[in-house]
Amino acid sequence: MDDRITPRFSAHDHDPVKGIRGQLLTFKADPFLNAPEECYDYFADGLVVMRDGHIIDVGDYSAVAPRHDLSGGLEEYPDCLIMPGFIDCHAHYVQSPMIASYGDTLLEWLNQYTFPMESRFRDKEFADEVARIYFRQLLQNGTTTANVFSTTFASSVDAFFEESERYGTRMISGKVLQDRNLPDSLRDSSAEESVELSERLLRKWHRRGRQLYAVIPRFAPTSTPEQLRLAGELYQRHMDEGVYMHTHLDEAEDEIRWVASLFPVRSSYADVYDHFGLLGPRSVLAHCCVVREDEWNLLHRHGCGVAHCPSSNLFLGDGQFKYWEAKDPKRPLRVGVGTDVGGGTNFSIPRQLGEAYKVAMLQAHSLDALRSFYLATRGGAEVLHLENLIGSLAPGYEADIAVLNLKPTEFAAWRMKFAGNIFDQLFVLMTLGLQSVIRATYVAGCKVYDPILPVPFSYAEQ
Repeated sequence: MDDRITPRFSAHDHDPVKGIRGQLLTFKADPFLNAPEECYDYFADGLVVMRDGHIIDVGDYSAVAPRHDLSGGLEEYPDCLIMPGFIDCHAHYVQSPMIASYGDTLLEWLNQYTFPMESRFRDKEFADEVARIYFRQLLQNGTTTANVFSTTFASSVDAFFEESERYGTRMISGKVLQDRNLPDSLRDSSAEESVELSERLLRKWHRRGRQLYAVIPRFAPTSTPEQLRLAGELYQRHMDEGVYMHTHLDEAEDEIRWVASLFPVRSSYADVYDHFGLLGPRSVLAHCCVVREDEWNLLHRHGCGVAHCPSSNLFLGDGQFKYWEAKDPKRPLRVGVGTDVGGGTNFSIPRQLGEAYKVAMLQAHSLDALRSFYLATRGGAEVLHLENLIGSLAPGYEADIAVLNLKPTEFAAWRMKFAGNIFDQLFVLMTLGLQSVIRATYVAGCKVYDPILPVPFSYAEQ
């Protein structure tokens, strides 16, 4: 099936052509598997030309500008870098109110903070409030697409997608399936009813505008075998429509032991998901910190994607992701970055990249800025099988764009005097972890975030 998706977000027919000008960086191939110099295009003075929510031209300003009547306007960003919008491959928007809660082990943290908070999302008004705050956090950090857990209740799914529609963002979410080993206030009352509700939400939201749906069993221990079986059937039934499966895998040793005790006849944690039909080309597995070789091979065989969530792994003291295993050329996987809010400690993909560098260094490996920002953009799009639509700046792509301020503070501007090429500068930004990196965020060609404006956030229709 063609991975292209027909966009149905609202855009006025025959919108005037407009452009944004500045330094420009985009990725076109995987630098883990190819020569780095073949994997990106950089323009010291670049121009992106947009119309009707899409990019129609991109390249060096002197070559591109004469080809277009920029009657819709030209915005110029000196001392900035224009990039594709960042892609967050794994997060829990419903955990935003409890981010930065003191933790111990993963399982104790879930019981003490996560489950009680998620139980509140039965209240649609509360869900709306959290969704509104969450999207503002995304956009002020340059994230334009995220693959996101809601929770048990339909209200949590509706609140998320409704806010996404207001901005015109391309987002992925769905009802979380969980019918055991968690509080009554959060647990699905029956496997059958939970999957039926998920399918109704799928039919309501999948490909409505730019929204995409995921079948989401929280993780194997919180679903009965019957719920996992029905979830797998739902995923298989709608796989050809571009529906996703999103869950957790191999995050911590005690979690893995728990899975083994609950599913003793299965050969591995990944095999549990495979047995129930939950692995496929749009299956996204978060964390993947303690993965055996047979599991990597299984994920590769199914074309699955994995989300590296470095700040969460460090905060909760879980396993540490090994990108060199995931990207083994003999059976490479699609790899992106996830904030994993609220186990993750911030909403910023550039700050996550700084944490990913540290996770690698703790294991005697390094991760440079070129490969890091590939993971944050095109790599994330490949995880989601959306690399023909988002994650790069090229004609025909949706105009989701992050503009990075390369001199966001007095110290950063001074430090940049000692940085060399653009990747040296990006490494400074991701390592310093500054809050003020994003100068503007565009969604489908509309500027939805600009910190200089009196009202920084704007819905697409505004």
